[in-house]
Amino acid sequence: MTTPVEYGTLYGLGVGPGDPELITLKAHRLLRTCPVVAYPAPDDGDSFARSIVEDFLPAGVEELPIVIPMRPERFPAQDVYDRAAADISNRLCGGRDVAVLCEGDPFFYGSFMYLFARLAEDHTVEVVPGVSSLTACAAAFGRPLAARNDVLSIIPAPLEESELRARLEVAEAAAIIKIGRHYEKVRRVLDQMGIAESCGYVERATLENQVVSSLTEFDGERAPYFSMILVYKGGEPWTD
Repeated sequence: MTTPVEYGTLYGLGVGPGDPELITLKAHRLLRTCPVVAYPAPDDGDSFARSIVEDFLPAGVEELPIVIPMRPERFPAQDVYDRAAADISNRLCGGRDVAVLCEGDPFFYGSFMYLFARLAEDHTVEVVPGVSSLTACAAAFGRPLAARNDVLSIIPAPLEESELRARLEVAEAAAIIKIGRHYEKVRRVLDQMGIAESCGYVERATLENQVVSSLTEFDGERAPYFSMILVYKGGEPWTD
């Protein structure tokens, strides 16, 4: 009688914003024991997620790059994640655990959500939280994200300019994420609203080339994708 193969477990591992020392103990343990490690990778360079954990990858681990085209125009993302999910499911059905590396936290704007949606119904999935860029940027800038009863808003920079302004007008504190090529638009809105002086700018938080500045002192004309602007209007002072 043939013993049925027990399915493997899929782990979504948050590996933090970049500093390898910010990986949680749980993520490190699973990374060292999973026989298969998958991670997002651009089609024109190395995987940032993999670079965070490269010193922790065990010998003999099978690597599954999830190659994502990095260009402004839309690409068939559904096809990318369909193929990745099929590859991962094949390993899980063969009884092998799979760890998917996720920059920051898997469920904070993380691409792992697309794999979760495709695989959670048929497989055991465990999400391991990670240090997010949100908290890393606040720590780097040295200012709380919000105080007391302030409501914190997370605002994606790709929003239309009118929508961006409307969100900021009602926000008591905000983090503007996914800056990249939208920096000029975001800066224009903040200047027009007269709140640029209360903003902090952080790029590549926790990495050696980290940049931390007040927004008014930031002299760049462009910002990388891994950058964030923190807005605090000071409605609830935290220094008293």
